Amino acid sequence: MAEFRTNDLPYWVALHRAYQLGGAGFALLERAFPSMEAAWNATPAELRAAGLDGAAVSGLLAVRRDTTPEAETDRLAQAGVVAYPKPDPRFPERLREIPDAPPVLYLKGSWELEDDWSVAVVGTRRTTTYGREATIELVGGIAPHRVTIVSGLARGIDTIAHHTALEAGGRTVAVLANGLDVVYPPENRGLADRIEEQGALISDYALGTKPNARFFPRRNRILSGLALGTVVVEGDYTSGAMITARFAMEQNREVFAVPGSIFSPQSRGPLALIRDGANPVTRAEDVMEALNLTKLGAQLDFSRAVPPANDDEQAVIGALTREPRHVDEVVRESGLAAATVSGTLAMLELKGLVRDVGGMQYVRLREDLTEYDSHPRNPRTCPPESER
Repeated sequence: MAEFRTNDLPYWVALHRAYQLGGAGFALLERAFPSMEAAWNATPAELRAAGLDGAAVSGLLAVRRDTTPEAETDRLAQAGVVAYPKPDPRFPERLREIPDAPPVLYLKGSWELEDDWSVAVVGTRRTTTYGREATIELVGGIAPHRVTIVSGLARGIDTIAHHTALEAGGRTVAVLANGLDVVYPPENRGLADRIEEQGALISDYALGTKPNARFFPRRNRILSGLALGTVVVEGDYTSGAMITARFAMEQNREVFAVPGSIFSPQSRGPLALIRDGANPVTRAEDVMEALNLTKLGAQLDFSRAVPPANDDEQAVIGALTREPRHVDEVVRESGLAAATVSGTLAMLELKGLVRDVGGMQYVRLREDLTEYDSHPRNPRTCPPESER
């Protein structure tokens, strides 16, 4: 790796405005010139002699006419954004290893040493209740163990992953497909502000770059490149999550997939990944153990929730599964009065044993209920485990 000189930073940032250069163009400039300052000031003939094609030379000359390195660094400072060229020691080491690593990375917030121990969690924008609950379960089990959650700030699974990591008190990193002075989708502005405080917003696009459909697939190589492994929760065959998984495979990173219904289009991608050798994941420990991260968070354990305290709570728990059930179904299966069920569900939610997923529907949050077996079970109201 070439030695990085701090006084060269403005020229890296200014040259990065010439999008026609790309990683290959920057590599040619690094080989041909002693510094990026020399590359910025080079004549068209010198640039062509360095190996740049006509489009790259024209693009660089156009940027040189429209801006200055000083103006670009002032623009970054005003936006609260820092830039890390690839040779900069602060550039994430894991990302530097990937093919087509970005020449310049832009960041709001902070990149910490612990962020090298990160897991990417991605999925569809059109998530199901199952996908939402799976994301909360997995991220909620991983984030408190000093493992950073990386995702893409998109609607659906990405948003849920970021929110869950923040609520768990962990760090999270969002990789954007536009300049960091733009938040997309716009409804995630508040979330982006929280991520900046408790992690980082990252992009390899210059300030002012607007979201564009063709930018998102390339963004995904950074998302997977920052992480030790990528978890795909939901997504169809052609989804962006599957593109991220393919990048992770090419980068020799671990790929995990959440199994789902064979009848759900949103589970087609994860099931295909499992068929092709991805790690099936059903609990946070699966990811932690596969990536040798269990010792990292050894001071914290995957604690169990407070068990049911009485027969009413046990009966309501017995009527719930990991699939959403309407409160009326719980009333019928538990044999309890509607008012009793409502009050009991509220108490169980406070204990972390159930969750309200909307529409008066609830899910059970723990499958391992062996510790509760001391409570008497009514065969009529509490079906066998195989039937739940």
